[in-house]
Amino acid sequence: MKILVTGGTGFTGKALVRRLLDDGHQVVALDYKEGLKTEELRQWGAEVVIGTVTDRDCVRRCMQGVEIVQHLAAAFRELNVPESYYDHVNVDGTRICLEEAHAAGVKKFIYCSTCGIHGNVKNPPTDEEHNIGPADYYQSTKYKAEPVCLDFMKKTGLPVTILRPAAIYGPGDPERFQMIFKRVNRGRFPMFGSGKTLYHPLYIDNLTDAFVLAMDLHKGNGEAYLIADEEYVEIKDLVQRVGKALNVDVQIPHYPIWPVIIAGHICEKVCKPLRITPPIFPRRVDWFRQNRAFKIDKAKRDLGYAPKVGLDEGLRRTAEWYRAEGLI
Repeated sequence: MKILVTGGTGFTGKALVRRLLDDGHQVVALDYKEGLKTEELRQWGAEVVIGTVTDRDCVRRCMQGVEIVQHLAAAFRELNVPESYYDHVNVDGTRICLEEAHAAGVKKFIYCSTCGIHGNVKNPPTDEEHNIGPADYYQSTKYKAEPVCLDFMKKTGLPVTILRPAAIYGPGDPERFQMIFKRVNRGRFPMFGSGKTLYHPLYIDNLTDAFVLAMDLHKGNGEAYLIADEEYVEIKDLVQRVGKALNVDVQIPHYPIWPVIIAGHICEKVCKPLRITPPIFPRRVDWFRQNRAFKIDKAKRDLGYAPKVGLDEGLRRTAEWYRAEGLI
C-alpha cells in the first residue's frame, strides 16, 4: 500500500517508515523539518516532504494515492511559542489531515496520541477510560484531538484508530533515554525522591508493531489503545537495569525532590524567552514523582498486540546503539 507518515523524520516516525518500507509498502514521510539522518529515509526509498500538517495544500499533495495515514506529527516542547501554537498544530493540523484523507479516499487513519493524557496515575495501573488528566499544552491538545478524530469518523465513516504510546525508547533515540544512560554510564545516578515512582517503557519495535496492527481495516475502529511494554517498573529498578545493560555498577544516592521541582519551574521561565532548552524543566522533574503504569489488555484483545522485546533486551540494544553512535 501507499502510506503517509506525518512526523516521519523524527525518532518514532523514522522507525515506522523503516518498518513499513521493510514490509514492502510505498511511504511518504511528511515533517516540518529535516530530522536526525533524514537522508537515510530517502536512501531507503521513502519520499520525504518537508512541510507542515497545518498547510492544507501540502497535506493534500501528500495524500495523493495514499491508502493509510499514520498521523504522528505534533508540536512538542516548542520554545517561545504561544499556547495557541499547540492547538494549531495538534488539533487544527489533525483536522486538516482527516479532511484531506477523507477527500483523497484514504481507507484508514491512525492517530498517535500519548499516554501523557492520563497524567499522574493515582491507582496504577490504569486503563484507557480512567485517570484522564493532561498536565501541559502538549498533552491537553493531543487529548483534545482525540474526539476530533472520533467525531470525524462518525460523520464521514473514515475508520480511525487512536494509539496512546507510553515512554518510547530504543536505538535511533537521540535524547529521550540518553540522559539516563549517560548518568548511569558515569557510575552514579542522583535519585530525587524515593525512587519508587512507576515508569512504563515502550521499546520502539513494539510500538511499530502496534502501528502496523492498527492498519487492519477491521480492527480498532473508533477506539483508543494504550500501547506499552509488558512490564512497568520502579524508576530505581529501571536505573539499575540500565546499569546491567551497560555493565556498570551504578550508585544511586537519594536527595529531596522539592528543591528540584522549584528549580525546574524557574529554569523553564528563564530559558523560554531566550529560546534555549532549559537544563531542567517541570516535565523532566515529573519523571521522579509521577506514576506511569498502564494496562495493555485492550490492545492485546482487539489488535492482537503482543510486545515481543522485553525491557532488559531493549535496554541492551539501546546501550549498544548509544555506544556505537558515541552518545555515551
